Amino acid sequence: MNIIRNPKDVLSGLLFIALGLLFGWQTQDLPMGTAVRMGPGYFPLVLSALLGLLGLIILINGLRFPGEMPSGIAWRAVLIITCAVVFFGFGVRPLGFLPALGISVFVSALASRLFTFRTALLNTAVMVVFAWAVFIKGLGLPLPLLGPWLGGY
Repeated sequence: MNIIRNPKDVLSGLLFIALGLLFGWQTQDLPMGTAVRMGPGYFPLVLSALLGLLGLIILINGLRFPGEMPSGIAWRAVLIITCAVVFFGFGVRPLGFLPALGISVFVSALASRLFTFRTALLNTAVMVVFAWAVFIKGLGLPLPLLGPWLGGY
C-alpha cells in the first residue's frame, strides 16, 4: 500500500517544513522579547513557525488525497519571481515602498501561465493597498511611500 498519494504536495510540505526549521533556527541568536514588547527575533520566529505549520498541513493533505507526480521545475517562473524579489530589494530605497511593491507584484504575475493584464493589474492594486494598510497604517512602520527618484522624502 502506497502511503504517499500526492507526491507534489508531500514534497512541497517537506520543503516548507525544512525552510520553517531553517529560518526558526536562524532566529535563535536574536532577542525574542514578549508578546507585548517584541524583540527583533519574535516576528521571524512566529513566521517560521507558521511556515512549518503550513508545510505540515500540506504534507498531511499529500498523504490523504490523491494527486499527480511532479512533472519538473518551472524555470521561467522561478527566474521571474526571483528577479521580482531582487528588484524589490534594490528598488525600495530609490523608488519607495509602494512603487517598488507594485512593480514587483506585477512582474511576479508574469510567472503564471494564466497571466492576463487585467488580473495582474487588479492583483497589484489589491496587494499595494493591503501592504499600505498593514505596514504603514496598521503597524506604523516608517517606510517612505515614494523614494527620491519619484520626488519623495
